[in-house]
Amino acid sequence: MARRATLGRSLGLLRSFPLEQSDPDAFYSGLARDTVELVADLWAESGDLSGDGSVGSATAADRGHPARARLPGLTVLDVGGGPGYFSDAYAAEGARYVSVEPDVGEMSAAGLDQSGSVRGSGMSLPIRSDSVDVCISSNVAEHVPEPWTMAEEMLRVTRPGGLVVVSYTLWYGPFGGHEMGMTHYLGGERARRMYERRHGHPPKNVYGDSLFEVGCAEGLEWARGTDSGVLLAAFPRYHPRWAWWLVRVPLVREVLVSNLVLVLRAR
Repeated sequence: MARRATLGRSLGLLRSFPLEQSDPDAFYSGLARDTVELVADLWAESGDLSGDGSVGSATAADRGHPARARLPGLTVLDVGGGPGYFSDAYAAEGARYVSVEPDVGEMSAAGLDQSGSVRGSGMSLPIRSDSVDVCISSNVAEHVPEPWTMAEEMLRVTRPGGLVVVSYTLWYGPFGGHEMGMTHYLGGERARRMYERRHGHPPKNVYGDSLFEVGCAEGLEWARGTDSGVLLAAFPRYHPRWAWWLVRVPLVREVLVSNLVLVLRAR
């Protein structure tokens, strides 16, 4: 992952952010590719996570996938998978992709095939324990009232030695208000009212209902303290490698990290 964390990648992602509402196909397709690259890199860098060679040492050919596939035969659970933009990107890497999404409207928003999706809450995943190799949530934790309950559920359903990746937007970062822009620095409720006055309708992400304050320090505290997993890495998702040190600086990280990635090995 570190070798891909370049300034060029960061600028490309930054340019795509304004397209989320106006051109969601372009935005989410690009984000899907970047997310799968992230997962594939983390899997490769973590080595044989199972400890016995049952997954990590298997070759693509062993599992009937093209040699270029980097997640051959792995079961990937995407918590909050939305309308399905990520499915094809994971399939291209040889993974068996399953998503959990609570909102039927969100699942059907793009008109994509959702045959691999399950309706359910991230805080109570309808998935049996120890059943997936990789569990990821991308920009979801800030949309649930109990993000660390969701994170514990992700560890529960991941087999021992598997990988859990929690990536989320920090409230006090520049994108914490989502489509409300920088007005969230004036307070979530005020930002919501300002958006409604300006646009004549509520924002898609309503503060206190589908958008919540979640910070960097609390994520690190959970990841370091959970008994269900071991923290392997924590870094800013959209920053170049030379800026990853920001995660280590209290207060500053809440504003400048923007999106925190927590990588854990399930126990």
